[in-house]
Amino acid sequence: MPTDPPKTDDPGIALLDAALPHVAFDGWSEATFRAAVAESGVEPALARALCPRGAVDLAIAYHRRGDTAMAARLAAADLSAMRLRDRIATAVRFRLEAVEDREVVRRGTALFALPQHAGEGAKAIWDTADLIWRTLGDTSDDVNWYTKRMTLSGVYGSTVLYWLGDDSPGYSRTWEFLDRRIDGVMRFEKVKARVRDSALLKPFLAAPAWMLGRVKAPSKPPRNDMPGTYGGEIQE
Repeated sequence: MPTDPPKTDDPGIALLDAALPHVAFDGWSEATFRAAVAESGVEPALARALCPRGAVDLAIAYHRRGDTAMAARLAAADLSAMRLRDRIATAVRFRLEAVEDREVVRRGTALFALPQHAGEGAKAIWDTADLIWRTLGDTSDDVNWYTKRMTLSGVYGSTVLYWLGDDSPGYSRTWEFLDRRIDGVMRFEKVKARVRDSALLKPFLAAPAWMLGRVKAPSKPPRNDMPGTYGGEIQE
């Protein structure tokens, strides 16, 4: 039997906890938000101030909660003996295992598939990929900062979609799918390295390589919600 969520003094947490039992039935909708306000005891004006877009903001908070749980589990785990590809696979697995109810994620996927919320959904996935790389100790500060996160975003996003439809015991088929996706990325990286080191192709790649070498990872708070620098200056 479901139990009531523990009491909290944080109104944002109280709203989210109160919303979750309604998401499976009403989605991340205005009906869910109103029910959360009524059941959490949070004043409606404060609830709207915390979540100006209602349940959309609660859905984002729920995604961030899963990210936080994943990062804490990664920080506590000893991954030193693992290959990098296995550490990445473990991180993605930890992120999915942080979910207690797949239907909540399914409803979130439907929400962020809507055109008006697609940007928020893409940003949430990017933030998850960024957190994984940072927690695993990534120190890249050039164009690789972007390509790592872009590639992992694709792996994570596709794995989530596969997992939502997986009915195998222990989600075994999902973990096999994840391994295949990561193996595919690693093969691509090997091909890219061979192309980069090719004496035949190197003259043709000199100009693109110079331009990409000017791209820098974010070093300051981003402006206009666009991270990163080019040539050392924040791009307006």
